[in-house]
Amino acid sequence: MLEKLKLLYGEGKGKEVALEIERLIQEAKSKITPENKELWDEKDVALITYPDSFREIDSRLRGNYSGGTLKTLEKFLSTYLKDSFSIVHILPFYPYSSDHGFSITNYYQVKEEFGNWEDIEEIGKKYRLMADLVLNHVSVKHEWFQKFLEGDEKYLEYFIHFDKSKIPEKELKKVYRPRSTPLLTPFKTTKGERWVWTTFSVEKSIDQVDLNYKNPEVLLEIVKIILLFLQKGIKFFRLDSTPYIWKELGTECKNLPQAHAIVGLLHDILNTVCPQALILTQSSVSFAENLIYFGNEQKESDLIYNFALPPLLLDALYNQNSRHLNEMTLKMRIPPDVAFFNILAVHDGIGVNGAKGFLSELELNNLCKKIEEHGGKLSYRNLPDGSKAVIELVVTWWSALNPSTSLRTSSESFDLQLRKFITSHAIALSLAGIPAVYYLSLFGGENDFDLFSKSGIKRDLNRTNYNYNDVSIKLLNKKSKETKIFSALTNLIKKRKSLRAFHPNSKQEVLFLDKRVFSILRGENKSQVLALHNLSSEKIDLKFNNKIFKLEPYSFFWEQL
Repeated sequence: MLEKLKLLYGEGKGKEVALEIERLIQEAKSKITPENKELWDEKDVALITYPDSFREIDSRLRGNYSGGTLKTLEKFLSTYLKDSFSIVHILPFYPYSSDHGFSITNYYQVKEEFGNWEDIEEIGKKYRLMADLVLNHVSVKHEWFQKFLEGDEKYLEYFIHFDKSKIPEKELKKVYRPRSTPLLTPFKTTKGERWVWTTFSVEKSIDQVDLNYKNPEVLLEIVKIILLFLQKGIKFFRLDSTPYIWKELGTECKNLPQAHAIVGLLHDILNTVCPQALILTQSSVSFAENLIYFGNEQKESDLIYNFALPPLLLDALYNQNSRHLNEMTLKMRIPPDVAFFNILAVHDGIGVNGAKGFLSELELNNLCKKIEEHGGKLSYRNLPDGSKAVIELVVTWWSALNPSTSLRTSSESFDLQLRKFITSHAIALSLAGIPAVYYLSLFGGENDFDLFSKSGIKRDLNRTNYNYNDVSIKLLNKKSKETKIFSALTNLIKKRKSLRAFHPNSKQEVLFLDKRVFSILRGENKSQVLALHNLSSEKIDLKFNNKIFKLEPYSFFWEQL
């Protein structure tokens, strides 16, 4: 830890910060009981959900949703998903001002509408709980920023800001922009106008200002928050927007050595206090850049998102060709004590950065056109020359595979659509790593055009809230679309959990049997599984080890050898 702190703050200040962190660690140790268990195994599957994805109607409120949505979530998990998921990622449950929870106003509280810390702890008793540590920014309504605006000396360097006459325009032009909005935003303070660093903008739908980690007090604030979360039963820490947390003028301000040092430092702290607590970095960058977050000589993150998987899998299904999926899988060689977090849908859109180095510009453009044909939206970022590039495909996973029913009638039968949907998840569940399922995918949620039209926020296409009672009624009907999808997906998860060869770190070999089929062999010796996934609309006969396997269109086949 000391060496990392010296890199960040120099020798003298680094030692001071190290002493304070050590004091905080010792104080926390007496309140946290470490567990004695493996990091993960083949039974680990994660559910990604908002704290209010499932709501109940309160008749006393004339049709309005009642509060306490975390209790409703816990009831849904206990009633319908008790044996499916071992990890639950509850997206931001803190008070917030925008961005569906990621503009946090207070890290130390649970939003009243959702419930309280006891509700969080209750879910944490039954599942390994993941929470978001939003490192890069806070809401403009956060107490720290409000005190900055008031001129409080303690908080003046919690944020990166410039006098208008001293804005370093030349250096700022080099900064990598993940959005199409201005990098600096003007604010009126008691000390005059200040232009504040806002990586993810301050606009209609988002109001986030970046934290300044060159000030060690900011880092210490984050350490205190982590230690509190540990005491509340949180075992997985998703570090939001990791690449951007350290700014250095004259650079892209992305993936800097100091950002990696902070991730490694937080990992060291967790490992000291509770070795079973793990870090997942949210670093939507190229596949090669993302791998660096596992660390080189020293470990940084325990898990990284497999951001290459969703766009490459869509490309494979659209073109009925496993080429790029094979290329990605061949590069998934990692040490035994880290793992990929394999996702298809998440709470945002499908990032395209992970596809860089795999898809050509033409292939990426064709992918974008397909998404738009399926009712999805595209989000952009600014390029240095003033032009824009697609950074995100905003669409639900079901709609990405199947045109929305509100747009047009598909020529494919529902059974074929379901098979395609389940086979895509079978690929995510068969790959090395820990798989995760987004709550909308449990029911094949389609693009929510109504919510999007009301908010104007593209990501709201992919953020429908469910009425718990309506879901319960639909799941009682065995013929409903929702029940068929839910049953197929939960049965798939059950099958994955029964196969030891699907341990997140077991051996993985790509088999080049047919370009229309994604074929891998997992495990070794007497614990091997052959996993075949037909990406095409054709029936295929495959030969492996002198045995013929017959695959229906868009079907999959797992067999223990």
